[in-house]
Amino acid sequence: MLLAIDTSAGTSVAVVDGGRVLAEAAEPGTRRHAEAIGTLLRAALDDAGIEPREVEAVVAGMGPGPFTGLRVGIAAARAFAFGVGVPVHPIVSHDAIAYGHEERVLVVTDARRREVAWSLYDAGVMRLEGPELCVRDGFDAITSRHPGVPVLDPPTMSAASLALVAELLLASGRPLGPAEPLYLRAPDVTMPGVPR
Repeated sequence: MLLAIDTSAGTSVAVVDGGRVLAEAAEPGTRRHAEAIGTLLRAALDDAGIEPREVEAVVAGMGPGPFTGLRVGIAAARAFAFGVGVPVHPIVSHDAIAYGHEERVLVVTDARRREVAWSLYDAGVMRLEGPELCVRDGFDAITSRHPGVPVLDPPTMSAASLALVAELLLASGRPLGPAEPLYLRAPDVTMPGVPR
């Protein structure tokens, strides 16, 4: 039984068990992660009809995404996992978008500031390139390098798909995502004397 949390685009929480999505709760807003995460966690667990102690691992969406949004989701995933004594499985958030697509696809997500983050996939979650950041106007150069490849540009991320990717990677023995978040850029504000 996996609990998945992704805050790379909106806030999404899901419970998945053996390929079945038991519950998913989401808030599409991109500026209310901290306010929404606790409510969504409780809603997903309640809808799935499970107690926190029944969760066997927590899946954390590692981005790419904005600094503040990602921090909220990853911190919540790590805190929940620590509280119930289970591992955290990091997964690249773009993998959740590519999941279920057997053809080659380009995944692109809004990075704000007239930029996008993109990744190239083949056969589901086989990432060939990315995630990388580019100016929105420059994305045409990426698509021209991959003519005819469909572009997936969802407005939100699904924690359920993230958990299904984790099940697939764990079952096949393939590596999971990075241990560190894939921030799109450094935070706008830092402590005095701390390099950016």
